Amino acid sequence: MSVQTQRTTCNRDCPDACGIVATVTDGVVTQLKGDPEHPVTRGFLCFRTSRFLELQNGPDRVREPLVRKNGELVPATWDEALGLIADKLLQVRRESGPAAIFHYRSGGSLGILKHLTDLFFDEFGPCTGKVGDICSGAGEAAQMEDLGTSDSNDLFDLCNSRHLVLWGKNPAVSNVHLVPILKEAQARGARIALIDPVHHKSVGLADTYLQPAPGSDFELALGIARALFDRGQVDPKAASFCDHLPEFQRLAQSRTVAEWAARTDLPAAAVLDLADRFADGPTAILVGWGMQRRQRGGAIVRALDALSAISGNLFRSGGGVSFYFRRRKAFRPFGPPAKHPRTIREPLFAQDLLAAQDPPIRFLWDTAGNPVSMLPDSAAVAKAIDAVEFVVVADCFLTDTARRADVVLPVPTLLEDSDVLGSYGHHWLAESRPVVPMPPGVRHELHIFQELARRVGLDSYPQETIDTCKRNALADVAGQGASLEMLRKHGAVRSPVADALLFREGQVLTRNGHVQLLTEDAPAPVLDEPKAEPRASRSLWLFSNSTERSQASQWSGKGLGPRLPVTVHPDNVPGLANGAPVRLYSAHGSLAAELVLDPAQRKDVAIVPKGGHFDRGQSANALIAARPTDLGLGAAYLDCLVRIVPE
Repeated sequence: MSVQTQRTTCNRDCPDACGIVATVTDGVVTQLKGDPEHPVTRGFLCFRTSRFLELQNGPDRVREPLVRKNGELVPATWDEALGLIADKLLQVRRESGPAAIFHYRSGGSLGILKHLTDLFFDEFGPCTGKVGDICSGAGEAAQMEDLGTSDSNDLFDLCNSRHLVLWGKNPAVSNVHLVPILKEAQARGARIALIDPVHHKSVGLADTYLQPAPGSDFELALGIARALFDRGQVDPKAASFCDHLPEFQRLAQSRTVAEWAARTDLPAAAVLDLADRFADGPTAILVGWGMQRRQRGGAIVRALDALSAISGNLFRSGGGVSFYFRRRKAFRPFGPPAKHPRTIREPLFAQDLLAAQDPPIRFLWDTAGNPVSMLPDSAAVAKAIDAVEFVVVADCFLTDTARRADVVLPVPTLLEDSDVLGSYGHHWLAESRPVVPMPPGVRHELHIFQELARRVGLDSYPQETIDTCKRNALADVAGQGASLEMLRKHGAVRSPVADALLFREGQVLTRNGHVQLLTEDAPAPVLDEPKAEPRASRSLWLFSNSTERSQASQWSGKGLGPRLPVTVHPDNVPGLANGAPVRLYSAHGSLAAELVLDPAQRKDVAIVPKGGHFDRGQSANALIAARPTDLGLGAAYLDCLVRIVPE
């Protein structure tokens, strides 16, 4: 028996980008552990990745090309599948022009070589592309406007903080390798405040937990700012590095602390306590992604940026406002920015796809995405994809979207892939390399597009090896200790273009070097009230949250079961017990659900898992209207009201 250990890096959509040590027995992966030598992973994995072998070897794994014949997806050879695709690409371009071809790439894999899929469609067309970002669009756009970048201090700088504010963030579930660092900071004396309408696992990390009204983060931030102005706790130098300080002050002082607090459903004393924490810095804000998935999500993040700036914490070690780590900063692009003839707005995918005319979208290619499950208004997304003449999905698994394809192309899993990666939760770079070979019927996406390029006569598309493409991506940092050889030697290398302090020189990266403070109140969201039915609960805010068992729509373990669990306060459903069958409905759809009662939750929320499968009736996105955020073309997932009725 042959037993070996192999190292690789998790490439899934998660901030941790963990180093993995795989045990390979006679050519089969038998165990996954965290790499103890990775400075962030530190020898442990999340539940999702430690159980990934269930997916790797599961029944939904696609191991050979599938082609639709007589309405069914059936196995095909690569020659047949690629021949069909090449012929269709050429036909559509000839008859309707490249704008009739739409390439949709999402974040199911964060490998940098995935950008070579964009390059193919840019050079073949340019073709229609997507614009917007359903994950972090509003928050990133807000920080770009305020600070000129969306990045963070070094992850371990948090150990220099006196106060940490987890604002809408649940690291115990969605960023587990942050937890040991938070505990280290606490051991050094840091105090942690957690702000979240949902009571969750990370409450145990905090010395103070505040449960504000859903969507009131903007008002809470302005209330804290009002307290800082009233108490003379604003940085005396703020006017020298902030533009629009008088306007921001007028906005904060347009209501009293008590009035702002009332809008958050928190006592004024809680707002004043938070203000004291910002004044008693260094104080770091760790920004969760949920609250920027609202119609005014950009304004919310802008308010947090302003708090960090006016309190004097933005430029301090142990301070800052951390929303994102620029994971692609170290990598050289594979080509110039695309010049799409038109774009499909990602949060309005179905609307734009169906409305596209002159020409209509006739060919859709889906890379690293499952839009039917993961985009708002899932039923409309499924309908829009069904209306496209020819659909290709490249995926490891037979997802809701893949089941609607005309051709499904099997690509490697995270244990078979070969790529280079950054992280949006820290500044380390690493290589994804296969710990076992791909099954015989699976191909790397670079090889798929190289073959397609040859078939359609696209001579400009790179035909180099995967390793050469990796080296090209690393070319700007290879001479600074981050070459491919150094990644292989050390497992992970800290990005040489990421400073320990983001704004070491005391200036942000806006055009004039000043923080751009927001100046206007954020309008209330547009909400669709679900119709009141007999025995229905009151209207509740829907939260579709990350879980320990799923990575987007990839579930580990037993999955969701036949019904979607919906967690509510017992007072919302009097007379019903745990496990009772119910129907969860909004103004846009309904789902069969199973009741979970939790008296720790607010009485105005209903919580369901993110990433349920649409075809199994488990996708919360079937309830959610497609609406964009105020900045960045994100999706306003959390501006959804639902009711619950017993079945």
